[in-house]
Amino acid sequence: MSRPRIVIVGAGFAGYRAARTLSRAARGRADITLLNPTDYFLYLPLLPQVAAGILEPRRVTVSLSGTLRGVRLVLGEADHIDLDARSVHCTGPEGDTATLAYDRLVLAAGSVNKLLPVPGVAEHAHGFRGLPEALYLRDHVTRQIELAASADDPKSCAARCTFVVVGAGYTGTEVAAQGQLLTDALVRKHPLRDGVRPRWLLLDLAGRVLPELDRRLSDTAGRVLRGRGVEVRTGTSVKEATRDGVLLTDGEFVDTRTLVWCVGVRPDPLAESLGLPMERGRLLVEPTLRVPGRPEVFACGDAAAVPDLDEPGQYTPMTAQHAWRQGKVAGQNVAASLIGGELRSYRHKDLGFVVDLGGVQAAANPLGVPLSGPLAGAVTRGYHLAAMPGNRVRVAADWLLDAVLPRQGVQLGLVRSWSVPLDTASPELVRMPGGEPAGHRSGGAPARDHPATAPGAHPAPGPVKRSDTPAQGDQ
Repeated sequence: MSRPRIVIVGAGFAGYRAARTLSRAARGRADITLLNPTDYFLYLPLLPQVAAGILEPRRVTVSLSGTLRGVRLVLGEADHIDLDARSVHCTGPEGDTATLAYDRLVLAAGSVNKLLPVPGVAEHAHGFRGLPEALYLRDHVTRQIELAASADDPKSCAARCTFVVVGAGYTGTEVAAQGQLLTDALVRKHPLRDGVRPRWLLLDLAGRVLPELDRRLSDTAGRVLRGRGVEVRTGTSVKEATRDGVLLTDGEFVDTRTLVWCVGVRPDPLAESLGLPMERGRLLVEPTLRVPGRPEVFACGDAAAVPDLDEPGQYTPMTAQHAWRQGKVAGQNVAASLIGGELRSYRHKDLGFVVDLGGVQAAANPLGVPLSGPLAGAVTRGYHLAAMPGNRVRVAADWLLDAVLPRQGVQLGLVRSWSVPLDTASPELVRMPGGEPAGHRSGGAPARDHPATAPGAHPAPGPVKRSDTPAQGDQ
């Protein structure tokens, strides 16, 4: 009798946890295949620290092959899933195609940047969902401070020192907090003109930062940010983005060369391509994470609309905490389904939240106990070390070095503006010269034209003219 074939699509929080759970439960009695564009699991909560130069990029990546014993890794992205034939059609990083047959499928494709119909945003903003975007932002911020320090024009200097972050949720709040500390460190090495200081704006249409969290966490975060000089603009967003700056909804035009888009995420379009019942772009599943009418298919994480058993009629939010725990339940239920065992429903008890505000500051409420200041900072870092499936010693070592040594404010020049467009279904991959991403989009959606080849497009999209597009034939 042949061994059952299990295919897991995506190695984010849900997919990685499902693969790890299945590898331990199967013990070699099943063929487990993990399809993912990269060979690592990305620990997203620490990505702002990569952008700030605190952590080296590999610290937040965990090797899939090195930590998932008995799991076969296939590099690539799912183009199409044939539910009737029980097969996943995928494309590898070098354009080769393959078909993965399955007896059980776990769909954990995750999410991508959420776009809004705001003129100019897709062309002039950058998201913050993948390692390439974090590396680009670190280089870009460093470059702007260096250029501002040598600028003769006061207006140009001020614009380069102005950084706009849209979205005051988890990501936007942490990006603004870490970014402000980074630019303060940079200007100590690159003094600016008299009277010019780095200016950070955090915008959100909601009435407070972190609107989805407890009010006390929100108040703590807002107080810390404002105390550092970050301009927190609630009830305000971007009406239009241009090459020279952004027009806000309150009518003010802000001269800037940096627009970071952290408005939120949307489910990967792969889920919607299946033609199954959806809930706001997420695949409807039973409490057991099984897809109705498809007993061999399970979905979890941001791709799945999982009923919240504690809030009838509601679905669990798209958070890493839910995805991580859903991945475990999905793995257990897939294993149980192969032997005719009982499937368990997903139910999650809120353990609290942590928000890193940079330095020793944080906001946290472990088990509902509100904390702030250095104590919250210690709890936050302890939580991340405990939650990471690897690299704990390396992360702790980087934190120690950052506490005693000055940061290295240099550009690496590895990621260019055009290679990390906002409108992409593959934020974990950089776009290659000629318009093709390094791998294909989930769901087979066509890649957006490279700016150097798109009809009528500027050579390098962004709020500022940049000389970082590849020369002819430059690889």
